[in-house]
Amino acid sequence: MRIPNRRPLRWALTAALLVAGLSPSAAHGPNDPPHRLESLGDLPLESGETIRDFAISYVTHGTLNADKSNAILMTTAIGGNHHRIDFLIGPGKALDTDRYFVVATDAIGNGLTTSPSNSTSQHGTAFPHFTIRDMVESQKQLLDRLGITHVVAVAGASMGGMQALQWGVSHPGFMDALVALTPMARTAPWSIAVNEATRKALMLDPAFKDGAYERQPEQGWRLRADILQVLAARTPEALRGIAPQPLDILPWMRAQEEAVLKAGFDANDWIAQTWAYDRHNIGQTPGFGGDVRKALAAIRARTLILTGGNLDLYNPVEEAREAGAYISQASVVAVPSVQGHTTATATKAADVDFMNRTVQDFLGTAAPRGR
Repeated sequence: MRIPNRRPLRWALTAALLVAGLSPSAAHGPNDPPHRLESLGDLPLESGETIRDFAISYVTHGTLNADKSNAILMTTAIGGNHHRIDFLIGPGKALDTDRYFVVATDAIGNGLTTSPSNSTSQHGTAFPHFTIRDMVESQKQLLDRLGITHVVAVAGASMGGMQALQWGVSHPGFMDALVALTPMARTAPWSIAVNEATRKALMLDPAFKDGAYERQPEQGWRLRADILQVLAARTPEALRGIAPQPLDILPWMRAQEEAVLKAGFDANDWIAQTWAYDRHNIGQTPGFGGDVRKALAAIRARTLILTGGNLDLYNPVEEAREAGAYISQASVVAVPSVQGHTTATATKAADVDFMNRTVQDFLGTAAPRGR
């Protein structure tokens, strides 16, 4: 009987955390920059509701120059945190911390910034619905607090890329450039269907108890990992590379499940962020009457859009290409990868190298003012 050639569990756990929106060092290490929490008071939402006692979580990399002109804002992915695009941040990398001051933020609902899981006054299902535009406005308030009135770029992957495009519409004169990895300007039906399947996986677990759970719905999280980490975030060709012997994919899938359980996600947080994700449409920004093309045309910043090769089963590449067609100064570049949505992570060294070189070249013509 053949024994499956199982890849090391550690490798599988790392890969799963990357796709989930986390990096291998998702927990803060002793050499990481200090974690910060800025209290902004009550945060009004575009719905008319308010998140009470709101605080935004972030870290910074590099040094802010004297005239505060070298800042880059990093926005994070769904389920992710401020480590999400660490593979682009650091000395000599695309977001070169010897040159730039990177403000890496956590999105509403990710469990670090105020979220259903950590709010004391609006806990769990009592937490109000929020949108991606609300995430952007919370980040704008943070930058205001830091005295930053203009940034070199806004950069992010997946939902972070969606926030980057929204920044270009909501605050068109605030940045010189946008770097959006695997984004959408308007959430596609396919993406909504994937998110709905992940929500049902959690909500149909008996442990979920209509959101009033005493422990995380483990079986629901396992199924959510299968839906998102395995089927939506990768392509069939990527899975063939992972499991040359087809049945070897089964222990690999179990490793993805274990990684998600280990990451400590919260079900209500995930559901809240997917609600915002599903309803995103930059055309609904005030002043555009729901017209996505008109909103995209209003983006003044030079824009780089990177897609996950030619097939992305979470954020379809067609959405990114269409967005780029209506932004006046946009370049849409397909990373030469078969990894799909996972491309915009540190999973494959070749992809990381390509993204760093491409973003670095792009930002080379968007140098900080006053430098």
